[in-house]
Amino acid sequence: MRSHLLNDTTAERYRRTVTEGVERVAAKLATTDRPFTGVTVDALSPGIEKIDLDKPLHDTAAVLDELEEVYLRDAIYFHHPRYLAHLNCPVVIPAVLGEAVLSAVNSSLDTWDQSAGGTLIERKLIDWTNERIGFGPSADGVFTSGGSQSNLQALLLAREEAKPGPGGWGGPADTAKLRIFASEVSHFSVKKSAKLLGLGQDAVVSIPVDADKRMQTMALARELERCKSDGLVPMAVVATSGTTDFGSIDPLPEIAELCAQYDTWMHVDAAYGCGLLVSLKRRALLDGIERADSVTVDYHKSFFQPVSSSAVLVRDASTLRHATYHAEYLNPRRMVTERIPNQVDKSLQTTRRFDALKLWMTLRTMGADGIGQLFDEVCDLAEEGWKLLAADPRYDVVVEPQLSTLVYRYIPEAVTDPAEIDRANLYARKALFASGDAVVAGTKVGGRHYLKFTLLNPETTADDIAAVLDLIAGHAEQYLGESLDRVAS
Repeated sequence: MRSHLLNDTTAERYRRTVTEGVERVAAKLATTDRPFTGVTVDALSPGIEKIDLDKPLHDTAAVLDELEEVYLRDAIYFHHPRYLAHLNCPVVIPAVLGEAVLSAVNSSLDTWDQSAGGTLIERKLIDWTNERIGFGPSADGVFTSGGSQSNLQALLLAREEAKPGPGGWGGPADTAKLRIFASEVSHFSVKKSAKLLGLGQDAVVSIPVDADKRMQTMALARELERCKSDGLVPMAVVATSGTTDFGSIDPLPEIAELCAQYDTWMHVDAAYGCGLLVSLKRRALLDGIERADSVTVDYHKSFFQPVSSSAVLVRDASTLRHATYHAEYLNPRRMVTERIPNQVDKSLQTTRRFDALKLWMTLRTMGADGIGQLFDEVCDLAEEGWKLLAADPRYDVVVEPQLSTLVYRYIPEAVTDPAEIDRANLYARKALFASGDAVVAGTKVGGRHYLKFTLLNPETTADDIAAVLDLIAGHAEQYLGESLDRVAS
């Protein structure tokens, strides 16, 4: 069994084995003509269930053949131009190369004696991102598993930095006084983080949005004032730069002013909108982000990186102390005075992948402008898509996009019952997914069912969007026709 260990004696076997796997994936990518096969859970499950994991195949080719049947054949391929559903991007090749390197070397980014150069590369990328945000020399941060973890850590820091009232903190009863303010279309991880941090059910105050799905700052000001007058503590305001459903960007400068006025931590969830940091055309949409106390970025969304690749950034490095614990076997306190850089001192994780390498390889190969150009292309495409939808009488489109998301609803000419229209849109989405011809997402707006394009593939064209809209209309019309037939019979 030692022949399977990766070391100096098995280097050639490693090369052959990985090359065989790469060739299988490359062949699949080259021949995939739709984003999904349409396989159902019931059809796929038996093949996986019958595999006996206690009876290995002992042959890589046989394992890859089996993998073709249980995964590769029916995987959902985000690189296909008609995958238009969630915030999943096609990935750039330099980042995939980085993934291959980091997996083989298998550095763990918790301590210097497990990562050495990896630690310095991650720190360099954190500094680079902070410069792009506009933070000063006191800034810092750390890579995380994703936006939810980044938001959790940011709100942990905000909780610990919240200013106590007269007499100081008195324990859990005072913790229950903390309030977090976020727009009604902010990411669900804000409420989840509040729960994980032990705050009360009422800790997150939902702020209404305007017609463009941006936080209403007048409403925020009212709620902050009410919080103070009720003897509560405004712990944090979460401004979203790229909401999941609409790609909307909250008014950062106005929110920053209110946070300063009420001595409140400002967190910017830019998990989606972080691509604007390298945009050649739209960077101004992030004006005000430099005034945040913390920022979430997901490179695995708008930087075209493989999952996972995220970071939480802070304007004041000293706030990261709230995530610091010292263990004698890992990062003893003396290492701080010895100036040994241990990333675990900043992280909620201990063992942690060298995900930063993927972004490093990308920047050193393509440059920041290359990434920004790709993100600008999908934002330009969203503008084209919005014009198509706005001009199409079959559809109602919610807002003009700031980033690359379009939310819309099929509206049949002869049907006026909103519930029936809901069912037609739900059916159309499911039927489209089952066909495998395209994949779109869904959400609710005002209690009604809508469909969603999340455009993150520069290879997608306006013709693709038009074709998918025709497919959706066809499925919806089929449902409505069958519904009328059922009523008539």
